[in-house]
Parts: sequence; structure tokens; C-alpha cells
Amino acid sequence: MTDASAPARRLSPQAKTALGIFARYATIIGLLAMIAAFAILSPRAFPTLSNFTNVLNQASLTMIIAAGLTLAVVVGELDLSVGFAASLHGILVTGLIVSSGLPIPLAILIVLCAGALIGLVNGLIVTKIKVNSVIATLGVGTILTGLAFAYSAGVPIVSGVPETFLQLSLGRWLFGIPNNIVIMALVVGGLWVLVERSALGQEIQAVGGNPAAARLAGIDVDRIKILGFVISGVCAALTGILLASRLGSGTASAADSYLLTAFAAVFLGSATLRDGEFHILGTLIGALIIAFGFNGLNIFGAPTFSQYVLQGAILILAVGLSSLGRSIAES
Repeated sequence: MTDASAPARRLSPQAKTALGIFARYATIIGLLAMIAAFAILSPRAFPTLSNFTNVLNQASLTMIIAAGLTLAVVVGELDLSVGFAASLHGILVTGLIVSSGLPIPLAILIVLCAGALIGLVNGLIVTKIKVNSVIATLGVGTILTGLAFAYSAGVPIVSGVPETFLQLSLGRWLFGIPNNIVIMALVVGGLWVLVERSALGQEIQAVGGNPAAARLAGIDVDRIKILGFVISGVCAALTGILLASRLGSGTASAADSYLLTAFAAVFLGSATLRDGEFHILGTLIGALIIAFGFNGLNIFGAPTFSQYVLQGAILILAVGLSSLGRSIAES
């Protein structure tokens, strides 16, 4: 077998430096270049405050679910249940409000707790039963899909959704800024502080970097991994709630597509500013790249299939850049 970092070792120091800079800043340069290109090609529709606000608003749910997913990935695991969980939570919150008649705050609290519980189950399966996280979370996600269809009988919950609940996502309660953007900023900012500026965050990064060394340093590795899954579960629940509020309904598969989008943002973010490391700020930038790409395609009237092509291409590019950065860092 050949060493993946061997090509990097054969390069001159200048070439390694250039490649390192490219791997770290290519995504940011690409984002700025894409924005500039769309602005030039569509000067009236694209570079406007209303359009940029719309992009952030549309991307806010992706940012929330991807930020939570980042925590699971930072601790060295994958959570493939987030999209399916968000769909279930969207149905659950609308059902609790419409069918069970619960107050909106109580229904939201119950669903957020359900998200934490799903994350806890994922974490326990991975850490205590020692099931690979890909298999465990994919299995849990499939179960959640079945539960979503069972709860709704396959019929979207549409009628009877109160206007107050719709305004949770569609309203502008703070200085005319869409609520989803405000909530996203609070979630992403809070998780950034947790990971980058707290003692617990140092433990999270230590577990993701080297679990064996973290365990020798006295860190409860299983507890940290479970925490990563719980945070991922809560963010998936919040995404499902906000999506149901935005759509005005609960649908069994409404958030399934967020899985691929979230992973694309996370892996694209790992190729941003750091050498193949997963981090919250990078995920935010990755989500913006996807959002502006989709927005530009929509403005130019590109067919729907092109969005899936772009998303798949971005995911492949993201993993490639992340691998390149990690290879350079280790060489």
C-alpha cells in the first residue's frame, strides 16, 4: 500500500506552502468568486440586501442542523439520522399542537427533549454497544422514518396549524430580521463558544483528535461522544420545528434532504481555514457556499436537477479538499 501523504512529501517546501494555503482558503475564495460572478451576471436581482437576507433565511435551517452535526463529527462519529429525525420532529410538533391541543411552547419543549433523547440513544448504541456510528444512526434514522409515517398515517398535518406557530419561522420580531436568522445566529454562536472557548470544548476536540490520549488524560470519552450526539439530536429537532413552522405543516419526509446538505456543509467546512479539521465556523461557510449556489441557480432559472448535481459535486469537492489539507498537515 502507498502512503496517502507520500505525494505531499515529494513536493518542495514552497509547493507544500502553496498547497496548504489553497486547501485552507480555496472555499472562501470560491464563495467570494461565486458571489462576484452572480452579481456581475445578474446585477439587478442578485446583489441586493433583500436577496442576501433571503439566502440567509433559506440557509438558516441548514446551518442549524449542520452545526449540530458538526459536534458529532468533531468527536469522531457520524450521525446519519439527523434528516429523518428532523422530519419526525416536524410532524410531532404539529401533531401535538393541532391534534393534542398542547400550548405551542410546551409542544416545542417536548419535541426538543425528544431530539435529545434520540441523540442519547444514538450515543449509547455507539459507545456502550459498540455499533459503528454509520450503521447505528442509519438504523435509528430508518426507525424514525417508520415512526413518522405511523404517527401521521402518511398524511401531512396541514389544517388547524395556528398562525402563532407559523410566525415562529416566518415572523420578524427583532429589528425586522427574519426569526430563523436570529435563531440560527444564537445556535451557531453558542456552539462556537462551546467548542472553541470553553473547557468542555477542549475535551470535545481532544476526544475527536485522539480518543486514546484523551482517555489517558482522564476525559470520559463516552460521555463526550454521547454529548455530541445529544447536541446533534437537539439541533435536528429544532430544524424540524422551524421547517414545520415555515411550511405550515408536518410531512413525513419534509427534512430528509437536509442530511446530504448538512454533510456537504460540514465537510466543506473542514476544508476551510484549518487543515482538514471540522469546526463550526467552517460549517457556516460551507452552508453559505451551498446556499448562494442554489440561489444563483434559481435566479438564472436552472432546472431542479442541477441543484442535486451541484450538491453532490460540492460534497465530493469538500471531501477532496479536506483530505488534501489533512495530507499536507501530516506530511
